Amino acid sequence: MNAPPSPARAQASTPVLLREDQGDIAILTLNRPDSRNSLSEALLAALGAELDAIAADRNLRAVVLAANGPAFSAGHDLKELTAHRNDPDRGRGYFKFIMETCSAVMQRIVRLPQPVIAAVQGSATAAGCQLVASCDLAVASSAAKFATPGVNIGLFCSTPMVALSRNVSRKHAMEMLLTGDMIAAEDAVRIGLVNRVAAPSTERAEALKLAKQIASKSASTVKIGKEAFYRQLEMNLADAYRHTAQVMVENMLARDAEEGISAFIEKRAPKWDGR
Repeated sequence: MNAPPSPARAQASTPVLLREDQGDIAILTLNRPDSRNSLSEALLAALGAELDAIAADRNLRAVVLAANGPAFSAGHDLKELTAHRNDPDRGRGYFKFIMETCSAVMQRIVRLPQPVIAAVQGSATAAGCQLVASCDLAVASSAAKFATPGVNIGLFCSTPMVALSRNVSRKHAMEMLLTGDMIAAEDAVRIGLVNRVAAPSTERAEALKLAKQIASKSASTVKIGKEAFYRQLEMNLADAYRHTAQVMVENMLARDAEEGISAFIEKRAPKWDGR
């Protein structure tokens, strides 16, 4: 039975993040449409808390990250940041806190046992583009656009650069970072920022369809594979092969691998038990 939508965290009377579980898939929806889903302190805290809760839930197999309103996310809440310029340290302490908080949330997505699929319905800019790039997969509406436009306002998108440069080639990343230009969804697919483009208003359904496909696999195997994928990326070639060879040895000894291989040989559907 599907769980009804519930607020992950409320700010005043309006929750900044919504969560709905559809079977073994969690759908998180950014819910600050009037602020173009900018990543305020409250929204970052809510997103981090929900990711922690999802990581601990063995019944959940995948996550879809979506947004309400015309924009997926405009990045950091610049009004919230600017309000701290009158602090005794000119905002240094608060700026550091927000940047470190945002970076920690992005890393939570990467470390989450379950795959995270972004469903991008509108523009994703600056840290909003970083959020898309931090997800394991992304489905974008054909109306969606992407940019790292900090250079246009004197604030280079240095933290978004980390996720962006790990998704696309150096020259594509540098072009986005140095020009601040908006790119269309089709170009985002071409350079590897998103996986596929869907018709407007169908991107969430397409992301959910992809999540259901992944959820049909062995949860333990997907967890092993996701963790190994990101770890080996940071290694040299020889270390990457040594690490993944050991991962495969341990994976071969897992119950689900034994079941899956037996099912393949016996030409039957496997019965996963998550071990």
